[in-house]
Amino acid sequence: MTVNPDYLVLLFTITSGASGDQLGSDEKEIVQLIWQVVDLATKQAGPVNELHVKPEHIEPSEECQEVSGLTEEVLTTAAPLEEAIDQLNQRLCAEVDTGAGNTFCFCMDGQLHMRQVLHPEASSKNVLLPDCFFSFFDLRKEFKKKFPSEGELKNLDLQVMADYLNVVVDSSLHAFTSYKVEQMSKIVLAFLSEPVCHTFSCPEKVNDKFETGTCSKMERVDDNTVIRARGLPWQSSDQDIARFFRGLNIAKGGAALCLNAQGRRNGEALVRFESEEHRDLALQRHKHHMGTRYIEVYKATGEDFLKIAGGTSNEVANFLSRENQVIVRMRGLPFTATAEQVLQFFSPACPVTDGSNGILFVRFPDGRPTGDAFVLFSCEDHAQNALKKHKDILGKRYIELFKSTAAEVQQVLNRYSSAPLIQVAPSPILSVVPPPTFIPQTAAVTGIRDCVRLRGLPYDATIQDILVFLGEYTADIKPHGVHMVLNQQGRPSGDAFIQMRSADRAFLAAQHCHKRSMKGRYVEVFACSAQEMNIVLMGGTLNRSGLSPPPCKLQCLSPPSYSFPLGTTVLPAGAVLPAGAVLPVEPAAIYPSQFLLSPRPLAPTTAFYPANNPLYMNYTAYYPSPPGSPPNISYFPAGHTPSAGSVLSAPPTALIRMQGHAPSYAYNSGVKEILSMVHGYQPGNNDALVTLPPVLSAKQPIGDHTLGGGAYIDLQLL
Repeated sequence: MTVNPDYLVLLFTITSGASGDQLGSDEKEIVQLIWQVVDLATKQAGPVNELHVKPEHIEPSEECQEVSGLTEEVLTTAAPLEEAIDQLNQRLCAEVDTGAGNTFCFCMDGQLHMRQVLHPEASSKNVLLPDCFFSFFDLRKEFKKKFPSEGELKNLDLQVMADYLNVVVDSSLHAFTSYKVEQMSKIVLAFLSEPVCHTFSCPEKVNDKFETGTCSKMERVDDNTVIRARGLPWQSSDQDIARFFRGLNIAKGGAALCLNAQGRRNGEALVRFESEEHRDLALQRHKHHMGTRYIEVYKATGEDFLKIAGGTSNEVANFLSRENQVIVRMRGLPFTATAEQVLQFFSPACPVTDGSNGILFVRFPDGRPTGDAFVLFSCEDHAQNALKKHKDILGKRYIELFKSTAAEVQQVLNRYSSAPLIQVAPSPILSVVPPPTFIPQTAAVTGIRDCVRLRGLPYDATIQDILVFLGEYTADIKPHGVHMVLNQQGRPSGDAFIQMRSADRAFLAAQHCHKRSMKGRYVEVFACSAQEMNIVLMGGTLNRSGLSPPPCKLQCLSPPSYSFPLGTTVLPAGAVLPAGAVLPVEPAAIYPSQFLLSPRPLAPTTAFYPANNPLYMNYTAYYPSPPGSPPNISYFPAGHTPSAGSVLSAPPTALIRMQGHAPSYAYNSGVKEILSMVHGYQPGNNDALVTLPPVLSAKQPIGDHTLGGGAYIDLQLL
């Protein structure tokens, strides 16, 4: 934008907080405005003027009081910001004589006064700024244009420019703020005079509104222009984000709200700015407030932005090609809903733009509706009237309505079109991690629904609670067939899978136990297949839409430090039982298998993860559910044949409680070693449930040196 103003208004602001390079970074309010008018034609400067501004919180910092000389008593009698801006505009118009056709433009020392102070505070206080505040000259950039070899822009300040131009201002004759304005005035006059003869013609622009738009996945986005904002209110829109960053120029369609796996907003957004300079200014607003919430601001990449806002669908591009439209998202539509029903739902108070062409239904790749749709309205009033129908009934369902964005449209469409739900684990997982052998391979192939899924469990539910909940169907559970699903932090997720002896019993358990109560909560019970259970235990998700494994950026299946120490034998060869019998046990037969106790050796990742394939994380390497019994998960070394008379020659079927004799003896020392040997679980501080061969089922005291000092352990058959 090229303009030739008649006057320059040199404006300087003071806040109640930090000054200098940190101006505006602490969200403090304006307390003083100082300005001076320079006539570009006559090259003369007018008097220095000032206005005091009353902040909402009159708490000037020591730095503010030192710089401005203002006290709380002075600020109490000052005018609020809106009145101060009106007074400033009126006095400028009178001094410049805009009625005679004269024009003026602001000139400031850097970007902070206009972009980080005036516009953000005016936006937060709903103060409408006059048009003259949406363009200004940056004195530092004007100096850099004329003298490009004189240092970096970030190192420039008034003193550096004054020294280069041989400008001298006596600081003893002025207060600090007046001194700064006088210094700016002298520098501008030096610019206008010989031999520089600079022309002020291309001011910077401050965007007065956010422009919506689309972004193609093929578009190149500079990594140095993108930030991630975290902690947004869930109901915030792209306009709210633009308001938070008011004063900084966001690129067209550059505000993209992020959605979680369920398609709901997760409180994050990616914002793309017009330049790296504006991105850096946005980072200074880290932990500034949107309402009562503070917003975290971090650097992001262009790839991150394209994943959220980029699209390839022509249908979406055509839908979003209509500019200056307000988008409303509909969620929960009947699958049979038509465009005519949607138009009737909103009529007559809020007509949809272009009728049925202003409605975009979201569908799965096979054409099935998802229950979501986006609707265009021509103005904000129509959109607000539409949002008043939130949770009104269409057909037999209530409809949720939310104000949406172009980036959200792209994101929702991308989610359903480019990430299809699958019925089997993806190829990278299957090529590296075969299904755990405790899940019958025949069931995983045929899809027999011989398992039960419990959803909505109390987080403190135990396996004993689940057994009581299933009642008579507990007898149909396979040995070690209860699998608690844990989240990424290793805590209960509220889900569990039960392996039943037959599909018929699984079906009956689901029918009779569905929505029974457990600890004050009803629990949903569904029949499912071992295949579905397998994928969920590997970190995938299972919902009414199907199975979907989670993506992961890490090029590994388990953390590098994931390892267990080698265990010791449960019964050392030669252990003496009370009856004096010696057990001929081979030590190699009772050492734990490397399959369970150490990370699996993996080939180089490039062999399994080509660059064009998605990568998925096997979360069971971190958070395994309760394991199966030793024989059916290859717990003992392959090919091992127990010697004649060995206690391991019989199939292990007994469940035993190990309990210390002394109540004061806490069963915690050596727990990991014992659990590694027999692969059971510990329900309490003094007990442990383990699986051992029947010959050890009888109660017998054994001196176990791994527990320290030969402490006696009771083995009780359960």
